[in-house]
Amino acid sequence: SVKYNQQEICALKGSTVFMNGTFTHPEGLTVTEKFWTVDPSEKPDLSKSPDYSGRVEYLSTKQKQSSLKLSDVMKKDEEKFFFRIITNVEKERWVGQPGVQLRVTELHVEAPEEVTEGQTADLTCKTTCSLTDPTFIWYKNGRPLTTKTIKNNQLHLQTVSSEDVGSYSCAVRGSQHLRSTAHSLRVRYPPKNVSVSINPSGEIVEGSSVTLTCSSDGNPPVKIYTWFKGTISVGEGKTYSIPNIRSEDSGEYTCQSRNDHGERRSTAVYLNVLCMLMVVSNVLLSDFLTLTVLKVLCSLSTPGLKKMEPHLVDLTTARLRMNMELRDQIWCQSI
Repeated sequence: SVKYNQQEICALKGSTVFMNGTFTHPEGLTVTEKFWTVDPSEKPDLSKSPDYSGRVEYLSTKQKQSSLKLSDVMKKDEEKFFFRIITNVEKERWVGQPGVQLRVTELHVEAPEEVTEGQTADLTCKTTCSLTDPTFIWYKNGRPLTTKTIKNNQLHLQTVSSEDVGSYSCAVRGSQHLRSTAHSLRVRYPPKNVSVSINPSGEIVEGSSVTLTCSSDGNPPVKIYTWFKGTISVGEGKTYSIPNIRSEDSGEYTCQSRNDHGERRSTAVYLNVLCMLMVVSNVLLSDFLTLTVLKVLCSLSTPGLKKMEPHLVDLTTARLRMNMELRDQIWCQSI
């Protein structure tokens, strides 16, 4: 008779499995051959079968014991395996019943395709049969997860955020090379990291063209952009262009990004528009004074603002840059 340690075994595809059996026989008989088979009627020796070539090894530590080591388990190996004993007496041959049923499984991640930020999500490492005392390991983007809650075969994500977006897979400790296929988790969230860039990035001179571009991160992607100068809405779209910019265009600009899950406004950027004042000889500086000298000392002031320090201006450059807010009062004297 034959006794098996287990009558059903669940194994991961690609793993190595061991089946153990012990046997007894009447005294006076000599065991001439013992092997494992999957066909109790034809009774072929697995070690001689082409389907198991190089994958079968018989192990025996005791005289009346036999173990089958089956490597690189395949889905087609889902069979009942029997231990066969042949003795020196023709009629004394046995196939041990009921055999060992081998079931083969792969790991599969079961999880929602998409969740909304702030919700919880559970990812489950599924099998088609019950592995023996498995310890599950989870990976995100190929790296082991150590900071998340893992219970049995589940990965629990508490208060999901956009940082949880990624590719998740699972494995069983001891067979980490046999991971599940990856599952991509998407997270819906309102716009984040909203910012405004200015082109050109240097000084902005009156008469030039300026383009503001709004950038943001959101899922679904942001499609609605609103531009504000101060608190006043001035435009729509990912970019806002100001051709032939004027002094009155100076001010703070913000971009508001919106998707199905909310909206967020950027921090303000300030456009400081500089004018180009052409200065030539014989320029009229006031109603009372006309200068023909090549140099003048000029300062700028305006009501309510601190008077600026005087600036020595070389009229041979024929150009003076100043802030447009201060252009109305220019005070000059000869030197």
